[in-house]
Amino acid sequence: MKYRKLGDSGIDVSLICLGTMTWGEQNTREEALAQMDYALEHGVNFWDAAEMYPVPPREETQGETERCIGDWFKRTKRRHGVVLATKVTGRSDRSWVRGGRETRVNGTQIIEAVNGSLQRLNTDYIDLYQIHWPDRRLGLWGEAGASYVHKQTEEETSILETMQTMTELVDSGKVRCIGVSNETPWGISQYLESSKQGCRRIVSIQNSYSLLNRVYEHGLSEYAFRENIGLLAYSPLAMGSLSGKYVDGKLPKGSRKALFPNFLTRYESEQARQCIVQYTQLARNYSLHPVHMALAFVNTRPFVTSNIIGATSLDQLKQNIDSIDITLSDELEEAIQAIHLRCKHPAAA
Repeated sequence: MKYRKLGDSGIDVSLICLGTMTWGEQNTREEALAQMDYALEHGVNFWDAAEMYPVPPREETQGETERCIGDWFKRTKRRHGVVLATKVTGRSDRSWVRGGRETRVNGTQIIEAVNGSLQRLNTDYIDLYQIHWPDRRLGLWGEAGASYVHKQTEEETSILETMQTMTELVDSGKVRCIGVSNETPWGISQYLESSKQGCRRIVSIQNSYSLLNRVYEHGLSEYAFRENIGLLAYSPLAMGSLSGKYVDGKLPKGSRKALFPNFLTRYESEQARQCIVQYTQLARNYSLHPVHMALAFVNTRPFVTSNIIGATSLDQLKQNIDSIDITLSDELEEAIQAIHLRCKHPAAA
């Protein structure tokens, strides 16, 4: 395994991060425990969760992912071997967390959220506490260009208020460092500005990044370079699409697309489908599994701190972790770029 520094925190995290959002929905608790055992045994010391997981978020299952992790900590007594990240839910009026009311990232709700997570996780501290998505209204998760329609309302929780509370959590010892997720360059600039007003500095940003969505490279990657804010890349396989398993209309039993078809709509435009076919064929032309090529591409970007992989079986988990040993030749990099230039960001947001 390879390791990188988490911003300026001084914490070393594995380049492969164990994603957990299927635990308690697609995966049973025992399967989750087995994944944690395997990951740690193979050098993956960085795990990413959220208070709203598993997905899709439902009242009956909300928080089960964190409970799986807490159960593992209780059974194994290996909490200190793990760099644990989780998230406070962003603004939503469709949430099943914190009693089902509208969620906000204001001071009161952040305190309530972190205490709930700590209880479910069976720990007294969180290594990286992240804001899952902003309090301000943005088009996120592939919402067809809605990110260009900006709204400002009087009831927005200010980033300064959010960060003052997050800073209190660090000062109290409940949280070691702070990160954000699903953010924009403007948002990052405001978080950095808050650090000039007495708040702790963010160390990371968790955004979507894959062969099908490279918008992070424009604007946000410069923050990684100049401000030491590393990317925690999620959906590096475009929810499994880049594995090639859905090509030609295939629908494997038990796959995410079979169970939750609405999750993958951003990867199903004609442009996205064409790119998926081209990338999977390119990998095979170079005697690589499409999963290995797609993950190796993310692993080898200089602005990536950690690549968040998700698996619903130990075989998938092994395959994902094994991508750490894959290198891409200059010739293959050029071929990847050629596809990208023909069809940029077909699943961007």
